[in-house]
Amino acid sequence: MNHKKIMAAAVSVAALASLAACGGVKDSGSASGNADVITVGTTDKVTSIDPAGSYDNGSYAVQINVFPFLYAQDYNTSELSPDIAADNGTWSDDGTEFTVKIKSGLKFANGHDLTSSDVKFSFDRVNTINDENGPSSLLANIESVDAPDDTTVVFHSKVKNDVTLKQVLSSPAGPIVDEEVFSANKLTDADTIIKEKAFAGPYILTSYKANEVAGYSKNDSYQGLTPAKNSTVQVKYFADSSNLKMAVQQGQIDVAYRSLTPTDIDDLSKDSKVKVVKGPGGEERFLVFNFNIQPYGTKSDEPNADKAKAVRQAVANLIDREELATKVYKDTYTPMYSYIPDGLVGHEDTFKTAYGDSNGKPSADKAKKVLEDAGVSTPVELKLQYNPDHYGSSSADEYAALKAQLEEGGLFKVDLQSTEWTQYNKDRVVTEDSDGSYPVYQLGWFPDYSDPDNYLSPFFRDGNFVNNAYSNSEINNLIMEQAGETDESAREDLLKKIQTLETEDLSTIPLLQGAQVAVTGTNVKGVVLDASFRFRFASVTKA
Repeated sequence: MNHKKIMAAAVSVAALASLAACGGVKDSGSASGNADVITVGTTDKVTSIDPAGSYDNGSYAVQINVFPFLYAQDYNTSELSPDIAADNGTWSDDGTEFTVKIKSGLKFANGHDLTSSDVKFSFDRVNTINDENGPSSLLANIESVDAPDDTTVVFHSKVKNDVTLKQVLSSPAGPIVDEEVFSANKLTDADTIIKEKAFAGPYILTSYKANEVAGYSKNDSYQGLTPAKNSTVQVKYFADSSNLKMAVQQGQIDVAYRSLTPTDIDDLSKDSKVKVVKGPGGEERFLVFNFNIQPYGTKSDEPNADKAKAVRQAVANLIDREELATKVYKDTYTPMYSYIPDGLVGHEDTFKTAYGDSNGKPSADKAKKVLEDAGVSTPVELKLQYNPDHYGSSSADEYAALKAQLEEGGLFKVDLQSTEWTQYNKDRVVTEDSDGSYPVYQLGWFPDYSDPDNYLSPFFRDGNFVNNAYSNSEINNLIMEQAGETDESAREDLLKKIQTLETEDLSTIPLLQGAQVAVTGTNVKGVVLDASFRFRFASVTKA
């Protein structure tokens, strides 16, 4: 498609000179000033603006507003609908090919044509780069992508009639990027992306200072599902939730989204100067075991698979989810006893029956027995790591409570430590060059789409984003099988079987399930926390 290269050469020097430079965002003052400028505050951190280099909520909050997708959640109906796709796609008769037509005449903000070649390029590079913190695990069912003409994209599927494919195309693996700006085999830095205006979503990211401020302007060339109702958005990144709370109370920001403490939310719900907006649940908080370096792990001083499993099972027997939900989170979270959350098909409380007192409460006696039966000496020294900024400041209280629970009865001696998110997300993973740094650690999950598969594939399938050296071929095959099962009853049976097997293995332990919450000024409208579990700026307006 050489016409795209010719067009790129025609971009004028004057146009390039007008591009906003990285490094700062002009502060327009208080949020109550310009009615067409929306100011958002968050404590989230951004790992990478490049979609191939991140798989976290903070980064995706940027990407979902500046890059287009083939499909996206409709604000009004919560249905998965075409964004830059021109149709809903069709499967071939044999169920191995999914063909999507995209709209004609699409442009990036820099004037480059957006064609099927860019779509193919976007998915190919996620797999090629395969960044340890990227979303490539979501594309496990896609064999290859073809672009036979400018408006046709063909996805070749490893799983026949994959019921999850369209949702994957709307996920963090799905942003469409400009092949004339982004590298095909390495991450592209933020300065380059912003300078080259490589955006075709509802907004253009005009300026950015990492985890301090970001400036967005409406993209008038966007032809997708959710055109912006405002002209400018400014995002301010806060170091802690107390400052975020103060900013929304004092009108310095219009919207506070992620993460306020449960106490803050309770307090703000009684404040007449603000509104509390709640959205669908789906967020999960869980523990991860690094199978290499957990006690008796494969790379530990005393590797022993049976003892390692006994340690995991003892931990599962000692956890009191109700205490975490009530005392730490004031019931803004609920106990989670399954891998698939309540409300989705296949949900089953396997942890309630398998561990503790079989009714949701902990059991020190069962924990002691499982360790004794495996010949594990106590107390087991356990290094437990958590993150104090990405998952909210209440994480400190949550993990202090977990430490106390695990040390009940003297079975464990817990060394509790914390690390800031940007470093934490690098240190936690197992790679070819590293066994990872944390034997047991905290993660949270903000789903990519509202389907039970999204609570299984990213965690337990080979090549998953958790990267904790866990692999189970039976579970791997069952996950692939359920993705292609079109019979709802048969698929539900497969989902429950996967959970039962995984409850025995315990590569992760689910703890809590939570809802989305945003706090706004009383003059702010259109904050929608939709079924995709994301907050997008396009619908927000201010009197």
